[in-house]
This record gives sequence, structure tokens and C-alpha cells, in this order.
Amino acid sequence: MKTKLLIVFLMSFIGITHAENPGIISGKVINKTTNQPVQFASIVIKDAGKLVTGIVADENGTFSIKNLELKKYTLEVEFIGYKKYSTSLELNTEKKNSTIKILLEEEATELQSVDIIKEHSLIEQKTDRKIINVGKDLLSAGATAAEIMNNIPSVSVDPQTNAVSLRGNSNVRIFVDGKPSTVDTAQLLQQIPSTSIKQIELITNPSAKYNPEGMSGIINIVLNKNAKIGFNGSINGGVTFGETPKTNSSFDVNYRNGKVNMYANYGLTTGKHHNHGQVETFNDNGAIENTQKFDFSNENTSHLAKVGLDFYLNDTNTISIYTTQNISNENGKSQVNVDFSTPPKPSINQLLDTKNDNYTQTYNLDYKKKFKKEGHTLEFEGNYSNNDNTENSVFNTPKTNDITNKGENVLLNLDYTNPLTETIKLEAGLETRIENTKNNFLLDGAYNSNFNYERNIYSAYTTISKQWKKWNAQVGARFEKYNADALFKKVNEADGTFNDNLFTVYPSGFLNYAPNDNDSFNLSVSKRVDRPSIDQVNPIREWSTPLIDSEGNPNLYPQFTNSVELNYTRKTKIGSITSGVFYRQINDEISRTLNENPTDPERQILSYANLGDNNAFGVELSGNLDFTKWYTANISFDLYNKKTKGYVETEYVEVDVTTFNSRISNTFKASKNLRFQLTGMYRGEDLGLQFLRKPMWKIDLGSSLTVLKGSGTITARVSDLLDSMHFAFDATRPKVQTGEFHWESQTAYVGFNYRFGTGKNKAIQRKERDKNETQGSGGF
Repeated sequence: MKTKLLIVFLMSFIGITHAENPGIISGKVINKTTNQPVQFASIVIKDAGKLVTGIVADENGTFSIKNLELKKYTLEVEFIGYKKYSTSLELNTEKKNSTIKILLEEEATELQSVDIIKEHSLIEQKTDRKIINVGKDLLSAGATAAEIMNNIPSVSVDPQTNAVSLRGNSNVRIFVDGKPSTVDTAQLLQQIPSTSIKQIELITNPSAKYNPEGMSGIINIVLNKNAKIGFNGSINGGVTFGETPKTNSSFDVNYRNGKVNMYANYGLTTGKHHNHGQVETFNDNGAIENTQKFDFSNENTSHLAKVGLDFYLNDTNTISIYTTQNISNENGKSQVNVDFSTPPKPSINQLLDTKNDNYTQTYNLDYKKKFKKEGHTLEFEGNYSNNDNTENSVFNTPKTNDITNKGENVLLNLDYTNPLTETIKLEAGLETRIENTKNNFLLDGAYNSNFNYERNIYSAYTTISKQWKKWNAQVGARFEKYNADALFKKVNEADGTFNDNLFTVYPSGFLNYAPNDNDSFNLSVSKRVDRPSIDQVNPIREWSTPLIDSEGNPNLYPQFTNSVELNYTRKTKIGSITSGVFYRQINDEISRTLNENPTDPERQILSYANLGDNNAFGVELSGNLDFTKWYTANISFDLYNKKTKGYVETEYVEVDVTTFNSRISNTFKASKNLRFQLTGMYRGEDLGLQFLRKPMWKIDLGSSLTVLKGSGTITARVSDLLDSMHFAFDATRPKVQTGEFHWESQTAYVGFNYRFGTGKNKAIQRKERDKNETQGSGGF
């Protein structure tokens, strides 16, 4: 009901603010060769290069655009199979109406405007971020966002848990279209189809304009949003063959005519996933104490939809609204067997059936005002989201767990930008974030525990940038008041509480030097924070196996990170190469801990703790290179060193480790329409205070074939050709252990993507809709 009232209000507001103008441009579009009308061509009106309005010609090739101001315009006409037409027109008091006859010339190549995907991905180094424009090579690398991101420099995605790391650190924020998502990251990356992604931005040292959360920065996934006049879109479907087939499909549509742009994205993923593993524990004499065997299978179905409208009220005012709806269902089965060797005792066999249902919805309103001065803007954004998650677990003990999680998030943001002079720009803003999460846990149908977690963040920021000659500098600060309160209740136990109340200033600075068109240097510094999450501070047991209990630590406090990095980008005849170095100084780092259970020496507690001050540094090198017309490659190397120190139980531990990662994606152009991709990745070993993760590597082979005169693409891929990808570790504290986990890494994928643009059939359907429905000022 609230959404309907909001739309009615917006329609009324648009009607009130839409002033009538006297100018009219009309005409007819004709095939220059046959002298026949060109039906449903797209006509665009521009003022000094900026889009004013547009329309689609009718079945007779005629059009009429009204309510135009009396001034000079550029008229452009496009249609599939014809050359683009452009001309200048002027409306004035003596000539308020202009009628024009447009002769379109045919061109031999059709559907070029539909094939919007680049041949290969391009990496751009901006002042505060690295932008990866997704091309066909990355689309062939994976069907989902998780698989694509695992082929991007500096990013690693755990194939088993979908946990994301940036520059070797998992404290990273994931944004979609510039906004944090309430959907769990692991779930979100599986639900976004690769064909819905336009680009991925790596913001490793964000400015004061951004929230300071995330030690290693922000990864922003930008989805496709076509703004072409008329009706455009794409349909994608694919099947991944592993132990069982899994499907991943999506469609994206966009319709823009005049002052309204409407778009919709929908993605569906279904399938059954299986993984298994084994952990061996040794006693002080080196003999096997016990062996744990794990077997997990999950059947998932998820729907992710986004629908939005942009209202171009006039040249200076725009209102945008959208909603995302996410529904996911998961049915899982797991089995854990524990065999005791020294001393021998009866084995333990734990069976678990789990059903998890999640519904998340987001509603967003954005208003942007452009002032007369170029670049002078004011933008307000309101974002509301809530999620409802229920979980039912049945153990063979027998026991049942029923868990309900409900969360609400409100974000209000005001941004102001003002170019004070041609070389100085001021940015400022205010933000309020209000978040609440409630949890309730029933054991065998009876109340067992619950918690309520609230946090409020009030912040203000300001930045000022100055450009002179070949230099560009920016300094800024974010002022933030943070408050978090939590109350944890459990039967037969004292209440647990968590409280955090801080006021912090987060400074940032950037310096960019471009001595010429081919070279660019960038230096940046910033302060960031990682605050304890709900899971990390919740003292109530989250999950349990026969030998391990997982629970949070309410005594955690935030960790702060000071970062500095230097990047250099060089453009050459065959592509661009980017190199960089960075350094992080980390205070009170939050880390995973595994301690012996004080009440049962055979069991362990998996939790979190602040393990002291640490530091890390690294170097990176990546390149987008076109070696020949038929061979291109994306190559990246990174080397990270980190020193970690802290306490494991009562023992002080300090480790110094260097981790090396590399990727290479080769694209071979066999013909105009056929391409092959050969991709390899290596992730070096990583040492923590308690675990040594062993190296991981794999090789993928893919191909893509363009069909249907450029509007369709058939993709095929085999992942992990040699079945070499798995997770293995050795542990020394608090017990000596070795373990290995496997998942369906070796798979085959076949997919088809079809892209369509403004055409006769679609336009007829739209025209019939226009005749039969009252659309007011351009709404649905």
C-alpha cells in the first residue's frame, strides 16, 4: 500500500512540475533506397550533447515530439540495419513548429547496436578505484558473480563458502550499484548472473565519501542498466553439469521513451550442491586421536529481481525509484562421523536435515537536482530493506532447532557537489543508518534463546579537490557517531550484553599525477574500521558438530586500519599495465580462534578474539594486453606479506608469511564469431596463527560463438580441467590436525545469451499497450 501511495504521489508531482512548452518537431522516417516508411525507428532530441527526450516512430514512420523549449537541438535517428542519421534544428518565436523528412541509408551489417558486450575485459585505473569492464572473456569464465570475481585481479572467492577476499583479506564490503546489500554475500554472489554485470569496481582505499567499514575496501558490482531509446534487453540461460545439473538463467529489459526509463532484471538459480571432507586429529605422540568425516548436500532455489523507473522531470530534476526482491529456499542434508582411535571408543554419527527460507526486499527512492552551473548537484537517497529468515533443523539425536531472524535497515543520504572554480570542487554529505536484527531460537519446540541487536550510525563528510596542470589532489574527512547495543537471552544462563559507543574521524587523501596521456601515478591514504558483526559477538552457540561448538565473543572491540597505497598505470600500443604497492597498519585485529573447551578437553570452541596489532604490505601487477589480432590476455600477479601476532589460549604466537597469487586469462579469436578462453589460477599457501592453508590451483577452458547476426552468444566451459582444486590445511594449535575438503569443482557449463533491441514486434506490443492503458505522465 505504501508503495502504491508513493507512485501516486510521484505521478502527481510530475504532472504538477511538467511545464508546457510551445515547440514541436515532427516528421517521417523513410528508406532512402525504396522510399518506403521505416517503422518504429528511434528518434532522439539532444541539447548540447545532452539527451532531452525521445520517441519511437509509428507503423507509418511518422512521429511528433511536443512541449519543446524554443532553442537549438540536435535530432538523431537510429534503427537496426540503417546508418545513424543526425541533423541540427532550431525552434524560435517565428518558427515554433518544425517538420522534417528523414532519409535513412541501409548498411550491410545488422544488429551491431545490439551486441553491446566488449570482446574482452578492460581495466581502468581511476583516482580512487580500479574498474573492470566485463567483456566476453569474463562472461565465459563463469555463470555467476562468484565465478567472475574469482577471475579478477586482487580478488579471491572461496569456492566452498563463497567468502570474498580482497588483497588477501576477507574484511571487504560488497556493494551492488553503489549500495550495501542486505543479502548474505555468499548467497548474493550465487544469485547474480554474470550476464547482468556491467562492471566491477575495486575501491581499495575509499575516500571519506564512503562508509569506512572494511579493512581491504569495497567491491562494487554494477549491474546493466540500458538507457537506449526504445525497448532493449537480453535473455540468458545456462546449465552447469557436475554431480547433478544446475541451472542459472536471467533476463534484463529496458524501455525508454521521452522522460521515462523503465527497467527490470530477474535471475533464477537452482541446483543441488555436494561437498565432503575429512579432518584428522593427532595426540602428543603423533598417533591419530580421531578422524572426522563430513558430507554435505544442499538443494537451492533462489529468485533475485530488480524493477525500477527513472523520471526525467526536466533538464535539472530526476526522480528514480526501484525495488529488489530476493526469495531463496535451501534444503540441506549433512552427515558427520567421528571415529576415535586413541583411546578407542564408540563412534559418533550425527545426521542433520535443514530447511532454510529467506525473503529480502529493498525499496529505494532517489532525487537528484542539477543546478545551472555544470557539476553543481544535490542528491537525496532513501533506502529501506528488511529480511525474514526461518530455519528448521532436525538432528538424529533426536532434536529440532527452529530459528527465526528478522532484520530492518534504513539508510538516508544527502550528497552535495559544487565546483567552486574550474579547478576546485567541494563535496559534502550527511548520512543516517539505522539497523535492527532480532533472533528467536526454539529447541524441540520450546523457547531456548533470543537476541536483539541494534546499531545506529550518524555521519557527515566533506572533501575538497584541486586540479592544476598535470596534478589532481583530494583531501577529506568523515565524522562518525556509532552506537551498537545487543541483549542476548538464554534459558538457565545469565543475560549477555554488548555495547559499543564511539565517535571517530576517518581522514583520507589522494594525489594523482599524469605527466602525459600514457602514464598515471596515484597515491592514496585512508583510515578504516572493521566493527564486530552480530555473529562475532553473539555468545549463543551458532552451530555444533560432535567435536566443535561455534559461538561469538561479546567482548570484541573494533579493529582500525591505516592504509597507504601507490599505483602506476602505463598505456602501451598493445594495452595497459597497472602496478601498485600498499601498506596496512592494523590495530586490535579480529581473528578466528579455536580453543579447547574448558568443560570437555575432547571438544573445541570456534570463536573470535582481538589478537593484537599487526601489519601487512603487498605488490600487484596486472595487464590487459592485445598481443595480436587473434590473441589477447589478462594477466595479474600479487604478492602479500603480513605479520600476525596474538594469543592462542595462553600461548603468545607470532607469524610472518608471504603469499603469492597469479591469474592469466587467454582469449584466442579463431574467427570473427568464434573465440576460445584458457584460464589458469594459482593461490599460494597462507599461514595464520593456528592454520596453514595449502596452495590451490586450477585450469579452465571455455569458448564462445556469436550467432544470429551478432544478437546471440553460445558459451561452453569446462572448469577445473585436471580436478586439482580443493581446500587443505594443517593446524598446530590447540591440537595438531590435518584436513581436506572437496566440492564440485570440475564442472561443464553450456549457456546461451540473446540480446535484442528496438524492433517491429516489440514496438507493436508496446503501441497496443499505449492504446489500451492510461499512463498519465509516463508511469506504468
